[in-house]
Amino acid sequence: MSSALHSDSLHFDLVALSPLILLAATAIVVMLAAAFYRHPRPVMMLTLAGLVLSIASLFLPPGSASPQITALLILDHYALFFIGLIVVATFVVAVLCYRYFGGDESRHEALYILLLLAALGGGVLVASSHFASFLLGLELLSISLFALIAYPRFTEHPLEAGIKYLILAGFSSGLLLFGMALVYAQLGTMQFVKIGIMLAAPDGALELYGLAGLALIVTGVGFKLALVPFHMWTPDVYEGAPAPITAFIATVSKGAMLALLLRYFLMAGAHQSQSITLALSLIAVATILVGNLLALLQDNIKRILAYSSIAQLGYLLVGFLAFDRLAIEAVAYFLTAYFVTMLGAFGVVTVLSDGFKDGSGGEFHGAAERDSDRLADYAGLFWHRPWLAGVFTAMLLSLAGIPLTMGFIGKFYILTAGVEASLWIPVIALVVGSIIALFYYLRIITVMYASGLEATSEAIMLRVASPSFAESATLAALALLLIWLGIFPAQLIGVLEGAGVDLT
Repeated sequence: MSSALHSDSLHFDLVALSPLILLAATAIVVMLAAAFYRHPRPVMMLTLAGLVLSIASLFLPPGSASPQITALLILDHYALFFIGLIVVATFVVAVLCYRYFGGDESRHEALYILLLLAALGGGVLVASSHFASFLLGLELLSISLFALIAYPRFTEHPLEAGIKYLILAGFSSGLLLFGMALVYAQLGTMQFVKIGIMLAAPDGALELYGLAGLALIVTGVGFKLALVPFHMWTPDVYEGAPAPITAFIATVSKGAMLALLLRYFLMAGAHQSQSITLALSLIAVATILVGNLLALLQDNIKRILAYSSIAQLGYLLVGFLAFDRLAIEAVAYFLTAYFVTMLGAFGVVTVLSDGFKDGSGGEFHGAAERDSDRLADYAGLFWHRPWLAGVFTAMLLSLAGIPLTMGFIGKFYILTAGVEASLWIPVIALVVGSIIALFYYLRIITVMYASGLEATSEAIMLRVASPSFAESATLAALALLLIWLGIFPAQLIGVLEGAGVDLT
């Protein structure tokens, strides 16, 4: 009888873990395929097939009432939603990488292995309910990202960006690990739920060790999320990294960490600390204002999007600080809109960039000195590639929170959560930041549609090959999704309500 129960339990656990198992298995299959047959097209197709299977496995019936898989992972609706978001984003980035890294003419098979491992790390991160799995997922994601950023290792800017990210990742991981150790020193447990139970007890308030540990964890997470004042690395890494990898950093890395942070704060009861809430409120206000003000000074598209992403994370913190079911739904919706817009925006930059090609020895050399990321490169874009200008415009309007886009619904959701929680100063900062952001978004749009400014853009069009069918279809799908869910958001909101119930 007990063996039958054990067998059923193992079966249920394997079904629940199937999205993560498929990601790991795909990485192994892709590695073996690349070892025996050095050609990027079948490797990319295997990668996309594995990602599709992982997405399909999200819809398998759980079979068990408990989503908790050992003490380390919890595969509830909240985790499954964000795993799905991460896998879809990885699919988009894999499609964008193929032509950018040389297509059939180059040897970039290892890139897809790194993408799959990074996605696996992000999936483990959002499903973590224990400090051990938290650190395991984080390191798997961070190490893969370092290698992805520096993948064209014989070119200057990606290598410099990779070294900067490596230093940042090591420093922030050290802070997180020390913070976890201090929390464990006081409470004697590393499970989020048990931490919450102990803190909810009458004599369970955090003492000096626990508060210092929590502060270090928030600082380490602040570096990962590029929150002010821990944001200094972001524009340099975004500018130096290959364009599709920048899209991956902006979405998967930040989305996984924010989803984990929200779970940790709610399960461990960390949001009950007034000092931590006050600190996060100040960080949110500073992040919104500094991100938007610094974006005004930039003439590089990737740096503008970097500072924009900093500000967007500040908006997310406003909803985050409400700490209720509406806050969970607001953060999840806004994060979904952020994924779509950042993937679309960096997708346009990728398509317009010449990318990297293999040299004779399998070494990546820049086909051009840089990506097409200067503002001047987009002068008169509408008159040469109107559909690309239209996609980029939709993404920028969504980031600005203009109606009929997902960004508007997401920002309205965040604003509602902040108002209901009486977070007046962060809400005012959100409104002021959104007004400031209009200037640099409209500046880009004005340059793209200005007549008589076709010369620079025409030179870019002549140098860069036309986008492939897969790239065009991917960008079109992102733009349609952006508009569709901006006009009819009810279906996504219904899914998010289920995720919010699980977490609360």
